[in-house]
Amino acid sequence: MTKITSRDNSLLRHARDVRDGKETDSIFVEGLRLCEEAIRSNLTIEAVIYSDRIAQKDRATQLIRELEEVAPKSASVSEQLLASISYTKTPQGIIVLASRPTITEKEFARRQANTPLLVILHRISNPVNLGAILRTAEAAGATGALATAGTTDPFGPKSLRGAMGAAFRLPIWTDVEYVRAVAWCRKRAIQTVCADVDAGQSYDEIDWRQSTALILGAESAGVSPEEIAAANEAVRIPMKGSTESLNVAVAAGILLYEAHRQRDW
Repeated sequence: MTKITSRDNSLLRHARDVRDGKETDSIFVEGLRLCEEAIRSNLTIEAVIYSDRIAQKDRATQLIRELEEVAPKSASVSEQLLASISYTKTPQGIIVLASRPTITEKEFARRQANTPLLVILHRISNPVNLGAILRTAEAAGATGALATAGTTDPFGPKSLRGAMGAAFRLPIWTDVEYVRAVAWCRKRAIQTVCADVDAGQSYDEIDWRQSTALILGAESAGVSPEEIAAANEAVRIPMKGSTESLNVAVAAGILLYEAHRQRDW
């Protein structure tokens, strides 16, 4: 363990670059809960940085010990220095830098169940929404997620915080072109279902028990008519009043739990 006292220390500069997406081979994990999930998920830990204060807490002491056993670099810093690299207004006391989880098409396919339930995240730009969708997807029994090119980083700090560890546990295939994602599903007899406010059928009128990939589009534009036409089905969530649409993470929860209901109840 190294005691760092300078804001310009090379490890702290590197941590800021990872936090800001300038170093894309690594991810920035902050907070006790997420750092615990990182080590439990067998991520490759590159460095751990923690404050003097949190090191005195029993739960943190054990976690730091475990992290230092596998991390090539570890450092203790003041609260002020930790704040200089934290992405939250209130620093959470511990930060881990880890190698970015990567999954190949072959590995993604291998990790699927006999009847997959997938989520295709198409150009979703809000990392908080994306993280919430991943968290809900895992809870509803989804077997994986595909993030198309142009979608916000599932492993960015805000996405990770929203996912609360789900991003480490769910297989996530990233930077997949939309056409390729749909074709990949078609080849494996996985029906593709678009969420669309103008769809002719309600979300509870289709069979979610078969292999299915739910397609969720960008918060503002949704999925284009051409992209909807490339999918097998389109479904809407009936709404009363003058509400035109739901937040994409809320819509994902409704649709995924209908799939869960049909499959498990």
